[in-house]
Amino acid sequence: MRRRFATVLLIAALASTGARAAMAGEILVFAAVSLTDALQEIGTAYEKSGGDKIVLNLAASNLLARQIQEGAPADLFLSADEAKMDQLEKRGLLLAGTRKSVLSNTLVIVVPADSSLKIASPKDLAGSKVRALALAEPQSVPAGIYAKEYLRSLKLWSAVIDKVVPTESVRAALAAVESGNLDAGIVYKTDAAISKKVRVAYEVSKAEGPKISYPFAVIAGSKQREAARKFLAYLESPAALEVFQKYGFLIAKGP
Repeated sequence: MRRRFATVLLIAALASTGARAAMAGEILVFAAVSLTDALQEIGTAYEKSGGDKIVLNLAASNLLARQIQEGAPADLFLSADEAKMDQLEKRGLLLAGTRKSVLSNTLVIVVPADSSLKIASPKDLAGSKVRALALAEPQSVPAGIYAKEYLRSLKLWSAVIDKVVPTESVRAALAAVESGNLDAGIVYKTDAAISKKVRVAYEVSKAEGPKISYPFAVIAGSKQREAARKFLAYLESPAALEVFQKYGFLIAKGP
């Protein structure tokens, strides 16, 4: 009940922001929290080039999709997985012809920066030295779903499930490891790259890991459709893609 009430309050606040944004020529971008740093830089550059002001609503993709489904105003949705975008498309909430898979990512196993723990392979997560493993919520948050899929492919999920400490987002999982309270965590490579409080103990190659895809689309109910289309096009421009790559994202190939 409390979560539902909080969601209602958030949607009300976003609706007010949306009304102001429509009047002021602002674009409301609902984006996966893993995109935070890259989008802040890209948004600033876009505004300086004469584009509309970019207003970011950053959270786990599942939460953002739910907000949009429940009526929160949004002009663009940048998801960390295809499933959340599928949910909106099935409900007719995406502007036809605007959905594009733009980015990819990889997973890493991180430990606190001062930890002596060594992870020679993912199998070490099942060992006694790892007592608690931080994951974004593996039932609903893309980063957690990807991590669970990866561990299942290695037949390790049943061996680590009792160690898993679920968090509300991939950045929350990163923070849990940064605090030193948990032995290890699985996050995106891009998240690990922005932290000085963790070190990468094992990097999952693109070939062995799950297929990670970030689809972007304009929301059908956007009050700034053309402005949103322009910013979406900018996100695929060489200048924006260079920033994404600087933060460690991979550029998606094909549709």
